Amino acid sequence: MQTYPVAHIDLAALRHNLSRVKQLAPDSKVMSVIKANAYGHGDVETAQALDESDAFAVARLSEGLRLRQAGIQKKIVIFESVNSAEQLQIAAEYDLSLVFHNSHQLSLLLTTDLKKPLQFCWVMVETGMHRLGIMGSALSAALALIKASQKVVGEVGLMSHFANADSLDDARNQQQLEKLQQANEQHDMPVSMANSAAIISLPDSHQQWLRPGIMLYGSSPFENKTADELDLKPVMKLVAQLISIEQLKPGDQVGYGGDWKAITAMKVGTVNIGYGDGYSRQLSNNSTVSIHNQLVNVLGRVSMDMICIDLSTMSDAKIGDEVTLWGNETQSVDSVAKQANTISYELLCQLNQRVTRQYHG
Repeated sequence: MQTYPVAHIDLAALRHNLSRVKQLAPDSKVMSVIKANAYGHGDVETAQALDESDAFAVARLSEGLRLRQAGIQKKIVIFESVNSAEQLQIAAEYDLSLVFHNSHQLSLLLTTDLKKPLQFCWVMVETGMHRLGIMGSALSAALALIKASQKVVGEVGLMSHFANADSLDDARNQQQLEKLQQANEQHDMPVSMANSAAIISLPDSHQQWLRPGIMLYGSSPFENKTADELDLKPVMKLVAQLISIEQLKPGDQVGYGGDWKAITAMKVGTVNIGYGDGYSRQLSNNSTVSIHNQLVNVLGRVSMDMICIDLSTMSDAKIGDEVTLWGNETQSVDSVAKQANTISYELLCQLNQRVTRQYHG
């Protein structure tokens, strides 16, 4: 039985996008980013589909544990690392790799009696984003502490993050890359800096390890380049169902607050998706959806469970018809994000468990 709304996840498209990453940077290894439930696509299913990745990355310990407990065996890197001795023990027990980015975490490593060593760990270097990271001047001391702890085995890598990679030709990108390279001059360690935008536009940043995120899910990291232009395939198609059709008279108001008013007699449809599913309220009176491959306007405010749409040009629309919110040839998630004055990352990530995921390919 089909239960709407549904996010159809195309695993073949996901694998295509990974192959595109490898085509762009054939000499680098790939750490596929599947944090935030794989950007709303389902972390376990995504990890299983992306089995040709060399490693995975998530933001938090809980996300790494979920993958391990689901049987995912590849290396898993925790971007935010851990902040207690208990969390450190759990990370070691489940073979989760950490990114050290402050002195507190280094102190934990020194003072915690781990039952087994950590592997495949990284140090975050501050290069200009000023969010997480150890200054290059303190890098040697940090690496010395890690070595002195004798609790990390194997090679340690250096990591940093671009603040402006989605801005093509931004001079700050090269400045950040140079800072990381300078920090690594006396250490000669594996480096990871390239996110999706940098993988596509900054080949010098590829280095030993890539960290693709949004491009894996078929969305463009650039405002003025479409996913299709980048040979990326959409992975998620979000659909809901037309559950009511009403005939309006001139002057009839639609939805909470009466923000939209009919000028002429017309038909309006109600669709069973709303902000309670994660469909952004910012799309109120400001978006389109696709029905029978034709774009129609969203009318009035997005409510918790429903939206209303303009059916004045849809003589053949009927209750039960499927309505596409994004992900088909008519409307991409990137175009909807522009309508909501946000980015595709947010739209994808905020879809919650009321939206059924169905996997194909």
